[in-house]
Amino acid sequence: MVLPRFVQSALKNEPITIYGDGTQSRVFCHVADAVRAILTIAKTDSTIGEVYNIGGVGETSIKQLAEKIIESTKSTSAITYTPYDQAYTAGYEDMQRRVPDITKIKNAIGWSPENTLDSIISDVASEMKK
Repeated sequence: MVLPRFVQSALKNEPITIYGDGTQSRVFCHVADAVRAILTIAKTDSTIGEVYNIGGVGETSIKQLAEKIIESTKSTSAITYTPYDQAYTAGYEDMQRRVPDITKIKNAIGWSPENTLDSIISDVASEMKK
């Protein structure tokens, strides 16, 4: 939910709040790509009983994501940081890195994501403007 939350703040020119220091990284996948992967798996007999990672490509830090969203939406939003201990209850742990290995699905059905992070941001922003 970080990407829609950041886009919403950027469109309103409100501060974009990053929890932690922003160095944690993620890979984002467009819902259209994920749906295409699921539908292809569902109609492919050789995938029955198998487990696949579905995800995007291009590891991005949360700070880089915020900067990219600000640039893409032409926002005047500032980036602010909130330490984890102020945002979450004691004992909260964030994964520093979430990067799916999509090799298996590529090999099984020839799937790979078609949308870039830029197109994901653009589509989310367009929907939020409606």
